[in-house]
Amino acid sequence: MMKIVLAIDSLKGCLSSCEANQAAAEGVHLACPHAEIVEIPVSDGGEGFIEAFHAAIGGEMVEVPVCDPLMRTIKAKYLRKEKTAVIEIAQASGLTLLTPEERNPMVATSYGTGQLVADAVKCGANHIIVGLGGSATSDSGMGMIKALVDAFSKHGVWDVFAPQKGATQEMVEQLDEKAKKFAVVSALRFGYDRSEKEGAGAAGGLGYAFLQYLNAECKPGINLLLETIRFEEIVQGADMIFTGEGAADQQTLMGKLPMGILSHAGDVPVCLIAGKVADRQILLEAGFTRVECINPPGLTLEEAMHKEVARKNIGRTVRELIKDKMQLGIKKE
Repeated sequence: MMKIVLAIDSLKGCLSSCEANQAAAEGVHLACPHAEIVEIPVSDGGEGFIEAFHAAIGGEMVEVPVCDPLMRTIKAKYLRKEKTAVIEIAQASGLTLLTPEERNPMVATSYGTGQLVADAVKCGANHIIVGLGGSATSDSGMGMIKALVDAFSKHGVWDVFAPQKGATQEMVEQLDEKAKKFAVVSALRFGYDRSEKEGAGAAGGLGYAFLQYLNAECKPGINLLLETIRFEEIVQGADMIFTGEGAADQQTLMGKLPMGILSHAGDVPVCLIAGKVADRQILLEAGFTRVECINPPGLTLEEAMHKEVARKNIGRTVRELIKDKMQLGIKKE
């Protein structure tokens, strides 16, 4: 019996990781009805991060009122499991919370993320995992820190009006200068400077605030998830692993989710599928067994982004790759 592992990233604006895996599973069933299928929801820190951890470790989803990037009250969720909390900053400080017209780089704040962290701490969490993808802010985490100060004392610090994605060149220069000053002041206060550490620039500098102020450790989100679920044990004995993303090219090799899957796959062949593919040879040379575009030639982006179209194309692509495996055999180079 074939064993197939499915660990496909969300196709942003189209399918969640779970939905993409389900579509792939339908393709596997059509090609090999008796195959053992293991579906693993995955995320590298952005959309679907808490759902992926929920599927991995269980726990309860907690919903709390917080401020969005423009300080409007919304409800956001985080995952709580005993003394562990998993937070996805996109829930409170995400780009998808704003319309294109609202994306003012000089006012968006990470305050709401700080409120999520504060709620988790107040509820007893002493181990907090934070996914840093999908941020709308570039305030170096000052908003987040202010929310923590507000939550645990009567004395606030800093005005929370900082930038977001989509800045003009002039704004970028202003934000860069502001971030540098913040780092200098912070280093003087703490006696050390973590502004150059890996991950400090993530989520518009929010990574820096966690590193500098909360003594956090930065890891690639997908690696943390795969280590938590013991992915290398799950894939033992598997015949193929399918992973995927919206667009696959040489940037995929720069720490994106499929590379995390590949690095934890051991000797199991990994097939990479995507809505758009470039640099196929480079990806093959990196170790992927197959690299395939799910969309047929001539399909417009608008058509490809329809849920049912994407599901159908994922299923068809996976079915064809499974059939190729069964007929010819695939060996990982």
